[in-house]
Order: sequence, then C-alpha cells, then structure tokens
Amino acid sequence: MDNNKDVRDFLMSRRARITPAQAGLNAFSGTRRVAGLKREEVAMLSGVSTEYYARLERGNLRGVSDSVLDSLARALQLDEAERAHLLDLAKAAAPSRPSGGRTPRAVVRPSIERILAGMTSTPAYVRNAKMEIVAANNLCLALYTGILSPATMPLNLARFMFLDPRSKDFFVEWEAIADDFAAALRVESGRRPRDRYLNGLIGDLAAGSTEFSTRWARHNVHFHRTARKTLRNPLVGEIELTGDALELPGEGLTVIAYTAEPGSHAEEQLAFLASWTADRVFTQNTELRSSGPSS
Repeated sequence: MDNNKDVRDFLMSRRARITPAQAGLNAFSGTRRVAGLKREEVAMLSGVSTEYYARLERGNLRGVSDSVLDSLARALQLDEAERAHLLDLAKAAAPSRPSGGRTPRAVVRPSIERILAGMTSTPAYVRNAKMEIVAANNLCLALYTGILSPATMPLNLARFMFLDPRSKDFFVEWEAIADDFAAALRVESGRRPRDRYLNGLIGDLAAGSTEFSTRWARHNVHFHRTARKTLRNPLVGEIELTGDALELPGEGLTVIAYTAEPGSHAEEQLAFLASWTADRVFTQNTELRSSGPSS
C-alpha cells in the first residue's frame, strides 16, 4: 500500500497550523502566500535542506533516519500522538513485511471476562484494535441499553458513531466525541496501513458519513486514554462519567471503564443503575433455575 498521500497531507496540515511567531521566527512584513510555515522554514528548523524536506512532504519517508524524524517532529511541534503517528507513517513507507497485513485476532481471555464480571459498580467493556466492543459487563450493558447486548457484539464503535443515528442521542457531546473517534481511528490506520478490515471500515465511513470524511481529512490523531462523557440513558437520563482506557499489553485489547466523581449526582445515578442491574440479573437467574429440568 502506497502511503504517500497520507504522509503528504499529514505534514502539510501540521505545517499549515504553525505561524512563524509560534515557531520563533521573525515575521517579515508583506503578504504570505501560504498558511502557516513555508517549506523552507520547516527545513531550516529541522536542520535539513529545502530540497530534502520537499521530498519528505511529497510523501517519501522511506529510509528517513530517526534523528531526522525527531527533528521534524520538533519543528512541527508535534504532540505525543502526532509524533507516534509520524513514526508509524515512516515504518509503513518501508518495504512490506509479511507480518504487517492484518490486525491480529484478539481473543478475550476467561480471566478478563471474570474481571469484567467482578466490576459490579463500574461499567466496563473490552474493545479490539478494529474499534469493536467484544465483551462487556452487565452494568455496561445497562448503561448502553438499547445499543449494546450479547446479541449485538461485536459492535463496531466507529460504525455506531458515524452511521447509526442513535449515536447523536446517546452521546450528548457528539461533536467532540466524533472528533476523538476519527482521530483514534487515524492512529490505528497509521499503525496498520495494510489492514484490509480497517481500510474497508474507513472506506465505508467516508462513503456513508460526511461528518466522518470531514474529520478524516483533518489528519488529526489522538490517544484515547481518558475522557469525560455525558451519556443519555433511558433509565437515569443524562449521566456524566469519566472513561479510562486500560491497555492489555501484547493482546491488542483495551478495557474501557467508566467511573463517576465521588459525591456527584452521577455517582447516585450509577448506584441506581447498578442496583437495577443486580435485581434484573437475580430475577433472570431465578427464572432460569425455576425453568430447568425437574429432578
């Protein structure tokens, strides 16, 4: 897969957002023909020739040293996620490797399932690198009532966000969360540019959602580690929670756990939802036992 366009668009978008003043350069009078920094200014800040930087911005990162990439990241004032994305783009520019074609199949271990089940007061789910929810505890199923159930898993979060109209009712701050989803998917795409599933997913989203295609064109990247979200639940109404991402190293899986601020209204709502969930599970188990074969 040729990633020249991704490289070119990413570097141009990062260059365009930085003014000479932000880069510590003297701003000369007169009208500038480009937004942000000029190519020669980025080259100077990176310590390379203008011709060499022009080659990089044309999308050719093959064989570029780590030291040059580090200098370029500093010149463009890249944050942690952006710098990692640049390195991923450089790796993807190298000759194809047999192991890089597809996202590894991630399986949720029974012990992880037990951990989820034991989190009776914390809604939590497990997602894979394909943005799919592959496991969730009972409280999370209650929080996502009408959206997530054992029958709907795996549920692709990106498809739900951009192709399912229910997402705009469920996520109260839909615009901000959509920004994060597109940026997180950009990170995954940079890591696995030859993954057929991810490429197909991105194509479907771009074709079916102008909201996604607009965000995708920005080339923003973001590590999804923690975020405050307001969700709309049919039982408790709007509830503000903090979602934290806990990666399972080497497994291609991430646990997302939701918590409420101590003493907040959200804590009371979560407690009610947990009680309601426990009662429902107890009732279901009782009904199962009573409907079992008689001795």
